[in-house]
Amino acid sequence: MTERTLFSVIESPTHPNFSALYRRLAIRELKFNSARKAIAQLKKQQPDFLVAEFSYGYSNNYAGVNVSNLDVLLASLRKYAPAARTIVMVHRAEFQYVEKLAALFPLYAVLQYPVQESQMVALLKQGDDEVP
Repeated sequence: MTERTLFSVIESPTHPNFSALYRRLAIRELKFNSARKAIAQLKKQQPDFLVAEFSYGYSNNYAGVNVSNLDVLLASLRKYAPAARTIVMVHRAEFQYVEKLAALFPLYAVLQYPVQESQMVALLKQGDDEVP
């Protein structure tokens, strides 16, 4: 089985630490504390998975052009790694806004906090059959 790579974009303390899980599943995790840093690496290496937290762009937080904190990253992902699967984690209060993002970009899964390890296992193993 080919080693898979996962980008974790960790922009808040609520992002769960699944590093041990990723290691158990033989997935190489690269951690980034900003979308900007993940984009820089994306230009060099294409991940199989992207795991990031959704934050809705209320009013002018994102200049009114973007839906969320993930728009620019997902646009770059579309360009550099179109086969990558995006797993978005979201707080209950912002769950209603995720469909705006999903209308613009393909999302493999949306998980509402608190995210359970079993949910992540199911998503990551689901892709096992499709990896060359």
